[in-house]
Amino acid sequence: MSLSNYDLHERLDRLSNVSADRDILVSLAVPPGDSIGEARQPVETDYAEATQLDERSSPQPLVDALEAVRDRLDEYDEIPDNGLLVYAGEPDGNLLTATFDDPPVEIEDSIYAHATEFDLSPLESVTEPSATYGLLVVERGGAALGRLDGEGVEEIDVFDSDVPDKSGAGGQSAERFERDRERREREFFDDVAERATVTFLEDDEIDGLLLGGTTGTTERFREEAELDDRLEELIAGEFTVEYATRQGLEQLAERGQEAIDERDRDAVGEALDHFFDDVGSGEVAYGTADVDDALEYEAVDTLLLSTTLEGTTIQELGERAEEQGGEALVVPDDFPNGNRFADAFDGIGAILRFPIE
Repeated sequence: MSLSNYDLHERLDRLSNVSADRDILVSLAVPPGDSIGEARQPVETDYAEATQLDERSSPQPLVDALEAVRDRLDEYDEIPDNGLLVYAGEPDGNLLTATFDDPPVEIEDSIYAHATEFDLSPLESVTEPSATYGLLVVERGGAALGRLDGEGVEEIDVFDSDVPDKSGAGGQSAERFERDRERREREFFDDVAERATVTFLEDDEIDGLLLGGTTGTTERFREEAELDDRLEELIAGEFTVEYATRQGLEQLAERGQEAIDERDRDAVGEALDHFFDDVGSGEVAYGTADVDDALEYEAVDTLLLSTTLEGTTIQELGERAEEQGGEALVVPDDFPNGNRFADAFDGIGAILRFPIE
């Protein structure tokens, strides 16, 4: 699982689970084109009114939430490039605040509300952190390359082939035509394989690859094309797709989602089994102090982090492991042995490249 923006998702999960029995949870979303003054005006108006009313008309938790939003806005002279989001409330007697001043998507509409839930609609397009998958559709008439990540499907390249349709003629002419057609198909397959290598391994590396097309075409492509061995190892599955177009890329992403989920779970499960098998052997480290030492020595091959940890901790440790060439996997607490890993090892473990003293 990719760790980019993990803290963002962890914070969004917490906010989405908050509710109150009164309209005391304040949500503020400000597009980049607005001014701080425009954003502050409705908050100041409600705060002024709330502080002059009794508890029945304006409960103290709402007053506290409005004051927290005012304080947050005072920290900014202008709206950040992608907009600003501020949330505040006291659902259980404790003040909860969250500020997003570098959202991954641009805020399009102004929102100001106090309700029983936070309004997270400006960030509804932000999905769970996920790996990046290459999308490759190969058909006799053309090919399409794309990328699938947490933001959806990105079309990278769509191009036609010059492979002719099968000839209806007979005799030697038909044989020559068929040989030429097969030659041009192999050349086309090699061109596709070369573009895939550049796109998925050199320009921006992927975590897995989904291959689409008709059954016969994908089989011939894998048999005849000089596809880089590294891409072969990354193929998560082959799926029937009718068109080598943007539509085909969308179809491939949809039909490959189950394979992606299964691949992610398999990777976590195998790593967790490996970890438990080697506990006590010197081949693994666990707990904050020992894993920190292993990261200092750049000895971490695979880092395992429980979802019970704070999002900031997961992101910080995960990035340290990836910077030294290691892999970081997030272990859900409802995963088989996930609770055991969280309870017995504080949710932090590492499979090592080499033992450390």
